[in-house]
Amino acid sequence: PAVSPPTPARTSAMGNACSEGCFAGFASPDPRVKELKALEGDLKNLINTLNCNPILVRLAWHDSGTFDQRIQGWPQCGGANGAIRFDPEMNFGANAGLAKAKGYLDKFVEKYPSLSWADMIQMASAVSIEMAGGPKIPMKYGRVAVTSPDQCVGSASREGFEGNAGLPDPIPGGNGKFPCGATGPAAHLRNVFTKKMGFTDQEIVALSGAHTIGRAYKERSGTCPFGYMDASASKYSKSSCIVRKDGKAGIGMPGGAAWTKNWLTFDNSYFTKFKEAMEDDHLLWYPTDECLHQDPAFRPIFMKYAESQAAFFEDYAKAHKKLSELGAKFDPPNGITI
Repeated sequence: PAVSPPTPARTSAMGNACSEGCFAGFASPDPRVKELKALEGDLKNLINTLNCNPILVRLAWHDSGTFDQRIQGWPQCGGANGAIRFDPEMNFGANAGLAKAKGYLDKFVEKYPSLSWADMIQMASAVSIEMAGGPKIPMKYGRVAVTSPDQCVGSASREGFEGNAGLPDPIPGGNGKFPCGATGPAAHLRNVFTKKMGFTDQEIVALSGAHTIGRAYKERSGTCPFGYMDASASKYSKSSCIVRKDGKAGIGMPGGAAWTKNWLTFDNSYFTKFKEAMEDDHLLWYPTDECLHQDPAFRPIFMKYAESQAAFFEDYAKAHKKLSELGAKFDPPNGITI
């Protein structure tokens, strides 16, 4: 039999149900999405102008690097929560010079009021890698930032071993031991990156490849003889050097020493040119770098990245994303993507 057309009452009911239910999942867009996209553009302009990629990466890593997986609760566990902007953490010895990086981001706090410090710091790092020619990191946002200095972690490890509340140290102390108590660099890397932060050997080697950009300074880490400005610079970090991927002039502040000659270009030269770095007094190669091509478990991964930049980029992007989310509390819980 033929189906009768719906009565006006039934049609009205269906219409009301659709208006209330069919589009219920389409909530108003989060205002942070628009601000995040705008911030991304501003950061690209900032980095292209100031050549500040390395210090912005360092700021984000040192914010995330306080994370300790053995400690429960936020923000006690540390991690990517923006705490580095407060003096208790900014004043850690390992964070010397990072107030400059925070200053670069200060201008965006009022411009983008819905965004947290934790998100701004981590976005700046990801954009810095991309602007230097590295992979685009599949980031998510919505990190909640701590709001006061008393939410910062202490300067020493709070669980398991005494030192290293943050990232590993490149060289042992005067007693031949690293701050965590390890006597060798490979054990030190695994104490900090694996026991404390939860990274695998592969992720340790991939993250170490970020040394393809950046420098160390006598006035900051004290681990190299090269300091601020041209008079104290290595031959690869003078203001006249061309180190950008696009071949344009500009290095930011001259000085210090780098692991690679083109230290504003993110590529796999950290892995392919390590012998050159070891033999050149104007380049860096610390015990924590050397162990990556000597340790039996690290070496195959190191050589894989020397042979394939694509493999390095793929693994680095995943490890960077993981680092950027350590200890983070997201609102909404699944985060925001742009």
